[in-house]
Amino acid sequence: MAQMDFIQGEIFAIDKPYRMSSFGALARVRYLLSHRLNQHVKIGHAGTLDPLATGVLVLCTGRCTKQIESLQTHTKEYTATLQLGATTASYDMEHEVNQTFPYDHITRELIIDTLRKFEGDIDQIPPTYSACKVDGKRAYKYRRAGQNVELQPKHIHIDKIELTDFDTEKFLVSIRVVCGKGTYIRALARDIGRCLKSGAYLTTLRRTRVGEVSVENCIDLENFEVWMNDHIED
Repeated sequence: MAQMDFIQGEIFAIDKPYRMSSFGALARVRYLLSHRLNQHVKIGHAGTLDPLATGVLVLCTGRCTKQIESLQTHTKEYTATLQLGATTASYDMEHEVNQTFPYDHITRELIIDTLRKFEGDIDQIPPTYSACKVDGKRAYKYRRAGQNVELQPKHIHIDKIELTDFDTEKFLVSIRVVCGKGTYIRALARDIGRCLKSGAYLTTLRRTRVGEVSVENCIDLENFEVWMNDHIED
């Protein structure tokens, strides 16, 4: 098995677990590497995932951390499930439902037609429960302190968005999204709900690809220590 030099620099990817922050996952990997190599390992990630999201989290060590900015521009692919007829403050299940809307008028055809409107170059307002900065402070910190915050729209690009399933009993919509840097799938769910003249929030989100790295090529965090030991010479 090929040996890796994590001190000099390596790029690899883990499958981030549910309910763990990207920083938490990175910190766990850094601890294991630093403990195994008996020295501090410089490490960073190329694109945050929400705690309630799972999937591809690209990690860079050593000199490869200089490539993080370019890696963040790579095309990403997600699968997501949206609950129609309601919203939450964070547009996902981190918060409880705060408003309900009619949804009986929504059909499969209406969903497909609506999704097409989001392909291409669009403007998107990021979620206020996000790491976007306002006056040097993370937006979510204002919200958690009970303060309102206004974020400006950002130009994003969605290559493709398609319907993969529609549960007409529970009004759950499953989609696949191929998009560029800076796209918030939570905000996309919000906007799709509004465009359907209803509401929507995410119940699941999984990043299945970043550039050429697919989730099938990722290392499960719980198996990272075994994988690491296989790639470091004794």
